[in-house]
Amino acid sequence: MGRVKTSIYVNGDLWKRFRESALQKRVGVSHLLEEIMRDELVDDFLSEVLGEVAESEEYELDFEPIKPAEGVVSELVRAMRDERRDRLSRY
Repeated sequence: MGRVKTSIYVNGDLWKRFRESALQKRVGVSHLLEEIMRDELVDDFLSEVLGEVAESEEYELDFEPIKPAEGVVSELVRAMRDERRDRLSRY
């Protein structure tokens, strides 16, 4: 399916900040919105699949928290999100 034009109502200040964020990232607002929608759909899909797995078996998740060898955790998370965005945008 091709692209569709749509109208939405959002908070004016939020929209202004969103547009500025897109400019800083050097991407179009439409592209950035599409990425957010894709991320949301992937999250929904994963939640559904994990819900099905959780219902079919009993399991326990156990892990030890780790600290990054260098840098701030928020920078690490941002890098991981950017990497995922780049992978998804190829599709």
